[in-house]
Amino acid sequence: MAINRNSLDQSTFERLRRLYIIALSTIALSVIVSQILIRKHLKDQESDSRIINVAGRQRMLSQKLTKEILSLSTNENSPEKIAIKDNLKQTLALWVLSHNALQNGNDSLGLPGNNSKMVSTMFNDINPAFNAIKKASETIINQIETNPSITTISFKPQIDQVKLNEGNFLNKMDGIVNQYDLEAEEKIAWLRKLEMFLMVFTLLLLLAEFLFIFWPTAKTVKKTLSDLILAEKKAKEMAYNADLLSEAKEKSIKELRALSHAMDETLLFARIKPNGSVVHMGKKFSKLFSLSKFHASVNFAQVLSVNENEQEIIENLISKNKKTGWQGEVKALTKNNKDVWLEMAIIPFNPVDDRSELLIIASDITTRKEGQLEIERLTKKSFEEKMNQQKIISSKIIENQEKEQNRIAKDVHDGIGQMLTGLKYNLESIDVSDIKKTTSKIEHLKDLTSNIIKGVRTATFNLTPPELSDHGIVPALTKLTQELAKLTGKEIILYNKTDFSGRLDSLTEINIYRITQEAINNAIKYADSSHILVSLSSSKNILSIVIDDNGKGFNPDKVKKVKKGDGGMGMTFMKERIKYVNGRLFLHSEPGKGTRVTLNIPLNEA
Repeated sequence: MAINRNSLDQSTFERLRRLYIIALSTIALSVIVSQILIRKHLKDQESDSRIINVAGRQRMLSQKLTKEILSLSTNENSPEKIAIKDNLKQTLALWVLSHNALQNGNDSLGLPGNNSKMVSTMFNDINPAFNAIKKASETIINQIETNPSITTISFKPQIDQVKLNEGNFLNKMDGIVNQYDLEAEEKIAWLRKLEMFLMVFTLLLLLAEFLFIFWPTAKTVKKTLSDLILAEKKAKEMAYNADLLSEAKEKSIKELRALSHAMDETLLFARIKPNGSVVHMGKKFSKLFSLSKFHASVNFAQVLSVNENEQEIIENLISKNKKTGWQGEVKALTKNNKDVWLEMAIIPFNPVDDRSELLIIASDITTRKEGQLEIERLTKKSFEEKMNQQKIISSKIIENQEKEQNRIAKDVHDGIGQMLTGLKYNLESIDVSDIKKTTSKIEHLKDLTSNIIKGVRTATFNLTPPELSDHGIVPALTKLTQELAKLTGKEIILYNKTDFSGRLDSLTEINIYRITQEAINNAIKYADSSHILVSLSSSKNILSIVIDDNGKGFNPDKVKKVKKGDGGMGMTFMKERIKYVNGRLFLHSEPGKGTRVTLNIPLNEA
């Protein structure tokens, strides 16, 4: 697939490759250096642990050496004395070897011998005691090996020498062990600082590479990939379209190759000339239109219909579409005056280079068409009925709107208008020179102004309340029930069972408000009810509002049809509004048992 001009060129890819190599090499170098440093210090730490172990063992060996020498002083049995001497000799050899290895190093013990200046000084200080114990021990061993029966008194000075130097050696050896441990801890602390430095350095290095290399490169690569994906998508679409064209072409070739044989077995098939004369007509076609013999002068339109208008329509179809082809429905009329509907296709083709013909391929759809026409007739009839019903509803809506406007105009004119006129006359009649009368008139004007405000509120009460748009359906219904209770003197209560306080879209809220308002008004006007309860509850998907009254009730089946233009308009408007919010409305009422109106509104669709 070719890369479009917005893709990265070779030099850009080479630059990205170099940047990545530099970035990754820097990270690799940082990791290698940190590993070398850490491994070196870990190796030193490993040797430090061996040094501390060997140094600690020296104390134990010196004590064991002293114990074995003291054992010789209390044992005069020659065989046992020789055995103790052999153990003493082994202990002395290991003690001397370890002491020298701690100072000078020893590969077999894994001791490097690179002591600090402090440790070397401490060894110089301990060496006199070490040499004295060593010399005394070697003298004792040599005397016993020379004369196994020698008495203890013979090497008593050497035993005293060992006792004299043992405590000094142990104390100084403790100091050396502690110094080794202190230096090891210092190395560990330095290693921690080194690890922290390497970690911070590596993180800063990664951050710098991310900000200046990887992030810009990622954005560039992302844009490149987007361009490549788009180009690939276009290429796939072109390839897919090419495949479709190729398949269609292949299919057409196969169909044309098999045409001479298959068309004779087709249900309705004919070949005609561009002027409409019949070249060949299949058996099924001939049988349908009762055509047993025909000449070259027989016209195809005349075969299909005996009606002149239909013949003219068919001839026009052939004339207009003889080069481009056509497909559609055609009405025909047999010699027996039977209507036949054909789904017909006109296909131009050239059997030879110097001649062109039209293939007619058709199927009998008379039964289906008759059913379709019947459905269209019934649909048209139903549509006309619905339109008539809708006209009645619309006229009633307009009538109610006019009544509401007249009521508001009357309230404004008779109430507010007259009060405003009185307010104007009272204002004009104020005489500021007469303070007493002016004060009295101002008090009267205050009362008149309060009445005007109350009248305005009363006149606008049935309009869309501000609570609905400002706070939602629940506050609006609360205000509605409270105001209607005040105006009518009836007990009208709103009970929010689930404390629903959600907001819905404005169309849903206004329709819910109007339906509830209509249901309450019906209960007030027609049911002679004294108690009206509006219950509101909600679940995850449904908001339910129930309006119950204790009125006289009625039989819902006896409500007159809307399409007659009489009664039932309030219920019709409620049903029309509930459709707008995809909800459902249920009405239950019985004479003498009150009425219940239930609204179910889907919250997920509202």
